[in-house]
Amino acid sequence: MHQRHLPASPNWYCSRCSDINGKGVLGFGAKNTIYLLNVTAASPAVTGELTGHTERVSGFVFCSHDGQEHICASTSDDKTVKIWDAEQKILLKEHNVHQSTISAVHWSPVQKLLLVTGDEKGIVVCYWFSSNDTQSFFPEPRTIFCLSCSPHEENYIAVGYKDGMIVVIDISKKGEVIHRLRGHDDEIHALAWCPQPREEPLYWRSEDNTDGSNGVTEGAEMGCYLASGSRDQTVRIWCTARGKGVMTLKLPFLKRRGAGVDTAVKERLWLTVHWPKGRPSQIVSSCFGGEIIMWDLKKSGKQKWSLLGSSSDGQNHSRIVFNMSSFRSGDRELLLSTSMDREIKCWDLASLECCWTLPTLGGFVYCLSFSPVGTGCLALGIGDSMIRVWNTLSIQNQYDIKTFWQGVKSKVTALAWHPLKEGSLAFGTDDGKVGIYEVYSNKPPQISSTYHRRTIYSLSWGPPVPPMSFGGSGDKPSYSLYSCAGEGVIFQHDLWKLSGEASNIDKLIRDTNNIKHKIPPHTDLSWKPDGSVLAIGNEDGSIEILKAPMLKLLCTVQQHHKIINSLRWHHEHSSQTELQYLLASGSSNAIVYVHDLKSVIETPSESPVLMTEPFRILSGHTNKITSLAWSPHHDGRLVTVSYDGTAQVWDVLKEEPVCNYRGHSGRLLCVQWSTVHPDIVWTGGDDFTLHEWAVSKQEHVTPPKTKKRVEMGKKRGPQKKSKKKKKAPEKGGMKAEERELPLGEEIKGAAGSGAEEGQSDNDEEEEERENTDGPSVTGWSRESSVDTRGTERVQNGEKFSHAVKREVKEEKKREKPDLSLKKRKPRSILPLSTSMDHRPKEELQQDCLTLAAVRYSHGQSRACVPGSADHIQLGLFTDRDALYRMFQEEEESHVEAGHYDSMVYLRLWKGDLIGAINLAVEKGELTDHLLSLAPMAGYQVWARTVEAYVKQLCQHEQFLKAASHLVSIHKLYEAINLLKSHQFYREAIALARARLQPEDPVLKDLYMSWAAVLEKDGHYAAAAKCYLAADSSFDAAKVIAKKGDVISLRTAANLAQISGESELAHSLSLRCAKDLMLFQDWAAAQKVLRMQDSLLGHRLVFCVNEILTQRLADTDVVTWSVASSHTWSKSCDENFLSTVHRVWQSEFGVAAADLVKVKTLHQQLRAIENPPATTSVPLKQLLFHISLDVTLCALSQLLCDWPSVLEDLLRALTRGSEVGHFTLMTEVCQLLLTQGLESVTFYKQKLDPTDERSLVISQSVEAFVCYQLMYKKWWNYSAETSALTNNTFSNGLCLTEKNHSEVEANCNEEAQSDVIFSEGFWKVLLSEPHANLQATQRAIAEIQRRVTSLIQHSFLSLLSSESLSTLTAQLAEHHKVLTALPELVKKYSFPDVMECCIVLLHMGKYLTPFPQHICSKATTLLCKYGTTESLCKAWKRLTQ
Repeated sequence: MHQRHLPASPNWYCSRCSDINGKGVLGFGAKNTIYLLNVTAASPAVTGELTGHTERVSGFVFCSHDGQEHICASTSDDKTVKIWDAEQKILLKEHNVHQSTISAVHWSPVQKLLLVTGDEKGIVVCYWFSSNDTQSFFPEPRTIFCLSCSPHEENYIAVGYKDGMIVVIDISKKGEVIHRLRGHDDEIHALAWCPQPREEPLYWRSEDNTDGSNGVTEGAEMGCYLASGSRDQTVRIWCTARGKGVMTLKLPFLKRRGAGVDTAVKERLWLTVHWPKGRPSQIVSSCFGGEIIMWDLKKSGKQKWSLLGSSSDGQNHSRIVFNMSSFRSGDRELLLSTSMDREIKCWDLASLECCWTLPTLGGFVYCLSFSPVGTGCLALGIGDSMIRVWNTLSIQNQYDIKTFWQGVKSKVTALAWHPLKEGSLAFGTDDGKVGIYEVYSNKPPQISSTYHRRTIYSLSWGPPVPPMSFGGSGDKPSYSLYSCAGEGVIFQHDLWKLSGEASNIDKLIRDTNNIKHKIPPHTDLSWKPDGSVLAIGNEDGSIEILKAPMLKLLCTVQQHHKIINSLRWHHEHSSQTELQYLLASGSSNAIVYVHDLKSVIETPSESPVLMTEPFRILSGHTNKITSLAWSPHHDGRLVTVSYDGTAQVWDVLKEEPVCNYRGHSGRLLCVQWSTVHPDIVWTGGDDFTLHEWAVSKQEHVTPPKTKKRVEMGKKRGPQKKSKKKKKAPEKGGMKAEERELPLGEEIKGAAGSGAEEGQSDNDEEEEERENTDGPSVTGWSRESSVDTRGTERVQNGEKFSHAVKREVKEEKKREKPDLSLKKRKPRSILPLSTSMDHRPKEELQQDCLTLAAVRYSHGQSRACVPGSADHIQLGLFTDRDALYRMFQEEEESHVEAGHYDSMVYLRLWKGDLIGAINLAVEKGELTDHLLSLAPMAGYQVWARTVEAYVKQLCQHEQFLKAASHLVSIHKLYEAINLLKSHQFYREAIALARARLQPEDPVLKDLYMSWAAVLEKDGHYAAAAKCYLAADSSFDAAKVIAKKGDVISLRTAANLAQISGESELAHSLSLRCAKDLMLFQDWAAAQKVLRMQDSLLGHRLVFCVNEILTQRLADTDVVTWSVASSHTWSKSCDENFLSTVHRVWQSEFGVAAADLVKVKTLHQQLRAIENPPATTSVPLKQLLFHISLDVTLCALSQLLCDWPSVLEDLLRALTRGSEVGHFTLMTEVCQLLLTQGLESVTFYKQKLDPTDERSLVISQSVEAFVCYQLMYKKWWNYSAETSALTNNTFSNGLCLTEKNHSEVEANCNEEAQSDVIFSEGFWKVLLSEPHANLQATQRAIAEIQRRVTSLIQHSFLSLLSSESLSTLTAQLAEHHKVLTALPELVKKYSFPDVMECCIVLLHMGKYLTPFPQHICSKATTLLCKYGTTESLCKAWKRLTQ
């Protein structure tokens, strides 16, 4: 998509943040992005980016294995490690094992799937790419700076630390330290293994050898040499076979031509080393000031090194080098280096010469400008405090760029080439500085003595206007430089006298056009190429067209409604002459307007014209327009850039889009059309990049519909907002961003702005300072001291802290003169009279004569009134009346300017205290100082002032302060109400408690109101305290219980008990105990219930439940574990009910002797609703219901109420049956009726034979006992039929054919049992009244189901009236049958009679014969009552 590309600068202070693979692809981390370049010996080409990290990239490395050169890895300050495919530019895998900032990374040259990383806490993580496995080691509790995997031993890793220690670890032995290499005494910046295996004798005697040995190995040894570079200014060679150093290489001090050795440069050293693969006896290292030296390890003597790029000046880096990597391109071995000077260089290791240099950018690209004289010469204004001038037409060097930094010291936000003078470039900066560089000389820039107070928006060369245009042609320059800045002022700078004061053209505009009103702040200007007309854009969106030289207002364009960001006139060399009158404008409302001003300029009217209709409207961008440029090669061809991240080319005459460029990953800030190639456009943005692209090669026509900035935000990932650093106050004591645009408007053209995407101005400031640094006089810029991410170790704690602090101090000393220039005096309280002292010397001397005449009455006093009009300044030097007149005019001036505080001071000085207070009240400018003076005017005035001040404070939401002032005038209730109304309940209560009586109703109202708010917000404990303070303990307990957990319920119950709310305590304790029961925490449940005497009955139920659960734990019914239990609940051989009675007597004091107590408990529990069982009831809840029935049964037994005993027994037995849990029913039956039918007979003997109800109940109990015995007998014949019988029970005998065949086969093999049930056994089960009842209920349910089904499927209309009446009649008949049955039969549960008949017939056929009359009775009952379809099918399957 792009032709040439200047990428962002590589990150600083990283041990390995760039790498190159065997195919010549270089990758490096810049900010949070990885840039990829195709590298050859001739030139580089940017091919793409890898985006995904959310913070600074701290490391990058390629996999060096054949076939996997496209795989690479990156680390970041976001603590993640990402694996990428550099060809597809996609993320493959990632991990975030590290918990601290990652400081080192390397891909194993031996194990192609192993990636090793290290962090600042000393953790080494090995990551196997294919299996996604990780293994962590902690060899030393030190900060890791670098690491390197051995190219010969797959398990060896060398790790360098901050304190100078180097260790070699073996990852196959759990990170065991093989060697500790001691010798360096400062940070280890880089480690490099020798590419040749085995430690061959390579070295001559070295005088620098630390251990005094000759440095020559006696013979080949196993191991491999290791090189290390340290901040202690040495490179050391280590023998890893013996764990000793064999050579020490000290960096030479290289004096550059015309420069001395700066001691600060030594302290700012970064010493990286690289061991080229094809050169086992040569090591490349960096040096102090950016030089790169090649060490020849075979050389003898001290001069072991050769300097790269020594043949000519300018080849070396100008600042320290951070990373180096090499690869072989054909027959040449090339070395790539990255440096603090923001350049990437390629070196030929054979010739030691620089092949090419790629400049990179360390800040936003704010502005671009092509020279009108030097063809193809492009100037760039960058946020890294540097200007770059690019000869884009250079044939030998595609990136022929010169950098200018001297005298800049701030972000370059505006540029403008002189129209005629070659090489003269004007620049404007973020701190309001205007200067001119002569780019073809080595002189420092000329700086205008007039500074703007805020960021420079634009610069423009134009014809001089008064007063500079006065005089002869030889007395003035042909062009003046005009600058527009954030404070809304345009200055005209004299090119010949930049040291003189610049003129504000607003004065000329006022005088020429007789303007009395306030002129809107200016935001951009553009001179028509012929110099006849000036266009000025304003903050309110208006554009003024003024005719030179007197700047007479011809026209005002009112089309935009937001700040004007860019104005551009069409070029004059068009084939259509009328096009030269076209003016394009862009603002923050995302629409570009083109205005045709031909009639206004050629035939101007006497009065200014108001233009409200544009010539063309170009809409499509989705965010603010930041820059415009007309094509110098076409008629009416315009390119625009926007915060939406795209550049748009328009055909203005057709009002149509031509193409849209989307190559940037950030917001665009500037654009220029190539002055040479009609198809080439240049764009720059806040992604720190400059792109050259061809219009004809773009695939998109219009900007994206959705805002591309959202997509860019996703690419970047969430940006961590660093803490805002306090900026030194500028002129006026405010930050530039805060002053430039009122009401939160963004800064024009994004110069110094960062308000977009929810970031504050200061956040953007910090983001841009990442990696930003421009050289100063000594090569170290002011911004380097605040570099938050480029200087990694500054941000993360300790590294370079001492050096940076020293450098910062030195820079501050150097910058003091500049800072003093920018310091602004506080605003004068007498601005009118003060301004009169800044007139020409002649007028000031005339003031002395006038004052003398007035003082000595020499006749001139009549024409002069001191303190007013043109003689206002004399009011300070005559009498009081004159002074008061001066005060009056100054007050009017302050009111007009909105400086009411100054006006109040003047009135105070006059002694008009009440007037000053009234004015401050009226304007809302009351202060604590004024309030403290108010008592001087009396109590009433003071009280009124306090009330007014309270209203003012409330408008500013300072409610606490307002309430305190109300208290000062004894308006206590008003103060409390003020705090309450704004939800300062805590403060209101504190005030009320301190000043009101305890019984005051206001206190209770405060507590109740606050409690309601706290309860709504879920702060239940705090709300409860409020309710308690308001004597509402019931509400306090209720609100604590709202959370519903066990602890809250227990606390609420205790609270209710303490406060005397016994009923509430009863219910809450019971709720808490039930929750504990669900957790099977029996001990805690009993403890909670023990607190309430009224819960004794419930304690008995919980006791039975615990014993029952413990008994069932031995079966398959209870499968859960118990949290806590009592010793008396453990299983034993004792009868269940006997155990219950024993425990009741010993633990709860409940025995048969105390009948009154037992009867009371029985009545209490009988009143509890025990709902019928359903299949949806959880098993724990079901056991609790059974326990209640058993408890009632046991109490009835103590009372000798035998009918109730059997009735409660029946309910306990039937609950398992009702939910289809046959096992539960069987186990409960065996626990309660241990002897089976004999136990039932025992209870029947206790009954009154004449009591029909008791007999029916006993019959049902007996039937359920027989029912479970029937199945038990059947199961005893074959264990394999258990699944069959379970299906029979739960599904109403709807058995499958498969189960039937299995039963038949098993039963045929079993011998018939000699045990035959008695006739009485089957007589109980085959009860015809119950069979009739159950058949009738089934028939009614079937009819109701059919009718319901018909209604649900809308088939009721198809049903004839005759069939409906038939169904109705059938239903009525069944209800009659149901009514005729005895009530007692209908009231109590009974086993399914039809089911018993089918089982009887089946057993009689396959297991053992039964008497014929019993089988006949079963058959008769089936024929008579088993008419439903499901029963018929089951009957056929089991008996045929």
